[in-house]
Amino acid sequence: MQFKPIITSLLDTDLYKFNMNQVMFHKHTNLNGVYLFKCRNKGVVFTPEMVDEINAQIDHLCTLTFTDEELNYLSSLRFIKYDYVEFLRLWRPLRKYVRCFSTAGELYVEVNGPLFSAMQFEIYLLEIINEVYFRIQYKDRYFALQKEAIKRLESKVADINSGKYDFKFAEFGCRRRFSRDFQEFAVRRLLTTGKCVGTSNVKLAMEYGCKPIGTYAHEYVQMYQGIPSVTLAYTNKLAMDEWFEEYQGDNGTALTDTLGTDLFLMDFDKLHAMCYTGVRHDSGDPFVWGDKIINHYIELGIDPKTKTLLFSDSLDFDRAQEIYNYFRDRINVSFGIGTFLSNDAGVPALNIVIKLQYVNGHPVAKLSDVPGKTMCQNDDYIEYLRKAVDWRLEEGI
Repeated sequence: MQFKPIITSLLDTDLYKFNMNQVMFHKHTNLNGVYLFKCRNKGVVFTPEMVDEINAQIDHLCTLTFTDEELNYLSSLRFIKYDYVEFLRLWRPLRKYVRCFSTAGELYVEVNGPLFSAMQFEIYLLEIINEVYFRIQYKDRYFALQKEAIKRLESKVADINSGKYDFKFAEFGCRRRFSRDFQEFAVRRLLTTGKCVGTSNVKLAMEYGCKPIGTYAHEYVQMYQGIPSVTLAYTNKLAMDEWFEEYQGDNGTALTDTLGTDLFLMDFDKLHAMCYTGVRHDSGDPFVWGDKIINHYIELGIDPKTKTLLFSDSLDFDRAQEIYNYFRDRINVSFGIGTFLSNDAGVPALNIVIKLQYVNGHPVAKLSDVPGKTMCQNDDYIEYLRKAVDWRLEEGI
């Protein structure tokens, strides 16, 4: 490796990876998953030097195991169960599940293995790819960019402390962070403001004594598309049912847009709406979405002020304040803010993702509330999935 190890702890990932993984471990160990990488930026080139370093960093990642201290911390989270922690004591990332190479400057990364194991690679790999890219692409300016990122973050902290912003938020910056060291610096500084309520990064939450935050992601709902006995247009319902069975009200923020929010609301009946503390926005117009959710609660006879809207889609502080001002008197509002806090260095951040694409050989996809976030290799499947969703919306059943 050219650089020091980027991942030094298996807790250096988002909380929702453990949340989702525990459900998979308890209910769906028979599923195989394939995850694929995509860079949404135009013109980004991954050089052979970058690919070699990424592979070397993956090699190191796959030497790690959980320490007793880390497992004790996970055990202290009331919703993480004893048998799952003991499984993690035996678990480690296996190198044979990951392929990484480049063709004409385009990076190809595939993770293929048992779903409950393959899914854990996503955040680690994105953290590695980001940091390697910035260190090599900007090797002559890297430390100058880091200083610029620090300067910008300090300006944001000063704005918060001045009273310019009055909402609370969590730091959600793992997947597109400038570096591991910078994310740690950002969390440490943001916690001093009193407005940052925690971080999605489990390692940093442990180190700084703040709340680890997260529930589930699109891949969790997508997983059910790969189970033949599950009707496609009803995967949201089964996902929510099994999540509640596992957590009994903990981790109670549901994600609405895997197959579109309109379909989600068909399954978010009074029982689910009462059992879940709120819902998360990740695509589409946040104001239209929020109004729709509030109206849904009202139609169910639920006071919206007892529920929470969590916004996490490409936010900065000004946008978050605008959303907060619009909804603050009608419902509880919270925010997860990522790249704006963990990778604002004066150069374009990478817009990279690693998404679940196949379960037991069957294609899976998210449709989202905006077309640009759809990612699926099989166009026929996307069309079939859309027809299934449209059928149920039209029939109203």
